[in-house]
Amino acid sequence: MDFPAEGEYNSSSAEETAHIAENLAARLGPGSIVTLTGRLGAGKTVFAAGFARALGISEQVTSPSYTIISEYEAVSGFTGSIPFYHMDCYRLSGDDDFRLAGGEDLLYGKGICLIEWPERLCLLPETVFAVTIDIMEDSRRKIRYQDRRHV
Repeated sequence: MDFPAEGEYNSSSAEETAHIAENLAARLGPGSIVTLTGRLGAGKTVFAAGFARALGISEQVTSPSYTIISEYEAVSGFTGSIPFYHMDCYRLSGDDDFRLAGGEDLLYGKGICLIEWPERLCLLPETVFAVTIDIMEDSRRKIRYQDRRHV
């Protein structure tokens, strides 16, 4: 399905945020790198859970802040299963920490990587699917995306 290279959605609830994530995830496939930017409490983990649900993951997705990388097996929409890597770089001090956690090895594989706090890294490619969640004054969320995969 063709969709614009960039877009914007408004969300009034966690359920809407998860649903938006499901719709975006359905457009991506193996080898995709998704960056997820937003303040603490913006809804990044809610987004990640909705994203994972679209990939057929039934496990509860939580923030991998202390484990850095959580791995799940995605099954829906693909032949067989592929890994889904949910990465949280908040506690990392840069690229060396990311490498030591094994993150760099996962970026260019056959899985899908969703990376929270990507601004803490320099080694990410520019050709990513970038998502930003902003908290609005009325507690709604503005979710913006840019598909930079085909730049």
